Amino acid sequence: MNSPSRLPSLPSAVPASLWAGALSELLNHGETGCRQSARRAADLLTRLAESPAVDREVRDLCERACERLSQPVSERPHVSRP
Repeated sequence: MNSPSRLPSLPSAVPASLWAGALSELLNHGETGCRQSARRAADLLTRLAESPAVDREVRDLCERACERLSQPVSERPHVSRP
């Protein structure tokens, strides 16, 4: 894991509370399967993706996560880990 001094800084135009909220809802959905948390996470991730302060790579990740959250759990493709 990277040390805190090596972590990239968050874009200043995007409030840390937006990042924290998206991560919190994403984790809550992952732990509980709550569809409401999935919808809230997708909404926050969409707001992040639409921010001009985030780069293309972050935008793509946010959009990919939103797509996955919109699918029913039973229909989500499973990626096996090595």
